Amino acid sequence: MSRRIKRMNPKPRSRNERDDARPHQARSAKKAGPRGGKQGSKPPRFAGERAERRGPERAERRPPKAAQEKPAPVKPVEPLLPTKVQTVTVTADENNMRVDRFLEARFPGLSFSHIQRVVRKGELRVDGKRVDSKDRLEEGQSVRIPPLKLDAPKAVGELSEAAQKTLKALKEMTIWEDDDVLVLNKPAGLAVQGGSGMTRHIDQMLEVMRDAKGQKPRLVHRIDRETSGCLLIAKTRFAASHLTGAFRSRSARKVYWALVPGLPKPKQGRISTFLAKEEGEDDTIMRIAQHGDEGASHAVTYYAVVETAGNKLTWVSLKPVTGRTHQLRAHMAHVGHPIVGDPKYFNIENWQLPGGLQNRLHLLARRIVIPHPRGGVIDATAPLPPHMQQSWNLLGLDATRFDPIENAPEE
Repeated sequence: MSRRIKRMNPKPRSRNERDDARPHQARSAKKAGPRGGKQGSKPPRFAGERAERRGPERAERRPPKAAQEKPAPVKPVEPLLPTKVQTVTVTADENNMRVDRFLEARFPGLSFSHIQRVVRKGELRVDGKRVDSKDRLEEGQSVRIPPLKLDAPKAVGELSEAAQKTLKALKEMTIWEDDDVLVLNKPAGLAVQGGSGMTRHIDQMLEVMRDAKGQKPRLVHRIDRETSGCLLIAKTRFAASHLTGAFRSRSARKVYWALVPGLPKPKQGRISTFLAKEEGEDDTIMRIAQHGDEGASHAVTYYAVVETAGNKLTWVSLKPVTGRTHQLRAHMAHVGHPIVGDPKYFNIENWQLPGGLQNRLHLLARRIVIPHPRGGVIDATAPLPPHMQQSWNLLGLDATRFDPIENAPEE
């Protein structure tokens, strides 16, 4: 399919609009006043106050001390393991929920690998049909749930030495965190989710952050294994619902940095194509497709040249409007400027890396801006990974330069 590139010609923005575009931190919610009224209002009358007014005669009639003692606390009942086949109905609150998230919510403590296994084997059925873990449920559907094996959540302080190291690694990746949301600076080479032969990935590492109820942080979006940078995590089910909704409504804004050969022309533009998955013997890539092709999805990317290095290499900033698999990598290859070090799409013949540059994917999830579930805005920025920082230093690129992608439209 031929590429369509349009020059961006944004209208001049007012001073107020420029101020709104500047990074700002999430605003915390205002603290509520005392329960039962406004700040400074009188507290409600309690039974203890009324008892003081009854006088000494009434006070003498109180029951003996033994009768006043509180009963011993009742131990919580341990949840029953689903040892038999169950059939449940999707509720209104669970409408549009992914199959894997549905199981996580219904059975806290269920491991990711176990969820994937029962879905892959077809042991879980929706209205009698096999489903994928990414499929979404609808209210009223009937879900057949096979016997499950729950992972008992460990009490605080019972983490193994390996788990403590994993928790430390996650803390070192953290660039933004509060009670609901976590933003990690994922290093290049670390997968977000497991796959064939994958033993270490972000989703598995999050197991060490399960809370007392067995709930673990949830992935909100994904980036490729060799892409570094901002990865959004929801620490609560409440946050996960709001953040995934923001991605579906395209309220989230993502900015990527990449290094490409040559100089894209025009220097700012829009790439709009259809992409479809193409399965190979040893690999899977996204190919440019035609509208109406099986599995084809529309994909839109804005790009802007930030700085060049002798017209041989160019630092570009990218803003994806849609979120297709390998979208940025496939789009830059489509316009003749594949991302340096891309093992899937960089196939320029007779082209060698300049001395000192590492043959690794030069793609960074630089920034993410998204409404916070409780108000305000999450605005997180990731630094250049070591191999890209080395390239920037060798080429004399200034990472503090103004990023013109700020002027790109949101649609």
